[in-house]
Amino acid sequence: MSNILYMLVFGLVIGVIARFLMPGRDTMGWLSTILLGIAGSFLGTLAKSLLMPNRGAAGWILSVIGALVVLAAYNMWLKRSS
Repeated sequence: MSNILYMLVFGLVIGVIARFLMPGRDTMGWLSTILLGIAGSFLGTLAKSLLMPNRGAAGWILSVIGALVVLAAYNMWLKRSS
């Protein structure tokens, strides 16, 4: 149970950081922000395990970068569908 709570809080923090760093206006709610952060964290963790498996602090940075990639893809998808 604590792992799920940690994942939600971590996803929220990473999602908020990514939304703060991405220029432009977003209309996402809190749930979408959490999901964005979790997806970005997953992408960043995958990249970290492939590129530099022994680096600790790089996980946070790559999680934010992964969330930025997911947010950019989401924004492109929204523009294309409207």
